[in-house]
Amino acid sequence: MKMYDVVIVGTGHGGAQAAISLRQFGFEGSILMVSRDTEPPYERPPLSKEYLAGDKPFERLLIRPAEFWDSKKIEIELGCNIVSIDAESHVAISEDDRRFAYGSLVWAAGGEPRMLSCPGAHLQGVHGVRSRADVDRIVASLRSGAHRIVVIGGGYVGLEAAAVLRKIGREVVLVEALPRVLSRVAGETISDFVQSMHTKQGVDLRLGVGVKRLVGDGFKVSGVELTDGTHIPADMVIVGIGIIPSVEPVKRTGATGENGIDVDKQCRTSVAGIFSIGDCACYANAWAGGRHFRVESVQNASDMANTVAKVLCGQDVTYDALPWFWSNQYDCRLQTAGLSVEYDQAVVRGSVAEAKFSLVYCKDGRVVAIDCVNNTKDYVEARKLIESRTKIDPVRLADASIPLKESVSQ
Repeated sequence: MKMYDVVIVGTGHGGAQAAISLRQFGFEGSILMVSRDTEPPYERPPLSKEYLAGDKPFERLLIRPAEFWDSKKIEIELGCNIVSIDAESHVAISEDDRRFAYGSLVWAAGGEPRMLSCPGAHLQGVHGVRSRADVDRIVASLRSGAHRIVVIGGGYVGLEAAAVLRKIGREVVLVEALPRVLSRVAGETISDFVQSMHTKQGVDLRLGVGVKRLVGDGFKVSGVELTDGTHIPADMVIVGIGIIPSVEPVKRTGATGENGIDVDKQCRTSVAGIFSIGDCACYANAWAGGRHFRVESVQNASDMANTVAKVLCGQDVTYDALPWFWSNQYDCRLQTAGLSVEYDQAVVRGSVAEAKFSLVYCKDGRVVAIDCVNNTKDYVEARKLIESRTKIDPVRLADASIPLKESVSQ
């Protein structure tokens, strides 16, 4: 059993950035990254966009070239699933009984795709979208002739996949149990725009209806039966209904948390020597009035990783980065800054009809979040307004001819 100063579980954006930042901030101790994935650290967002479309080869998804990790003396163990932790002895144990002693453990394992639990959910041809292997299976099915695709879930992953599939000429039905797409993360103006965009591109949207069961020949999926009795033929089903945080080994050490793993402002769990970052970490978000959230984004994973690296290098820092997100669908770029979980006013700037506008969320006269459609200038200026918590003039805010930065109350 080898001893490492830092063991990082997970090689996604959070885990990779933690290792990179440790070296950048001068950490000279030993570092090991461990992952159940069999691929070197790579970007996940392009999986449902450029990689699925075939526009970006896997080599361009790599976070760093293979030789980088060796040059920085960062060891990587791939295909290694950590299933238990002896927190008292500081040992992480893999499924095949490999043992790694650590000084500090950074849990960045992310999560697994949340799959359907209805009858037929395990038929061949039902796919999640979380790893390269997931998307490779989807691409293989498309190359084998799958033409009628049902996408379950109207969040970012489902919508992005639907956009790619329509662009390559497949028939797409998208099913969302809630009354509108993106309902958990965006206001109605954005949902209406996105729904209209997909409908114009030929996506058949089924909103406010659930999946009763998947049907097939006992082996392969051939259709989807909805809760309203509708039957949709399908050569393939893609499920994009969120993730289940991969946290059980940490939870069994006694770490607290009902929605992932609870961490403090330095990303420490309640168990000594263990940090958690990224999709599986739940924390009190200063940009949402202190409400506890798991934020699933590259920004959150990377900024949390930087915080942990600084803490391990002896710096007294805390995590309070402003959340931001993006999504590409067809020719539309959607950019979001802040969290629209608490607001008392939503103001539209620009032209929805021309697909260049912003939806600005305000609370108590201050901008708290923004969704921008093909409007990067507003996005950049809004981030500064959110971070400064500046009072704004609502009349000037609504006038798209006035730069957002000039909407400050006089």
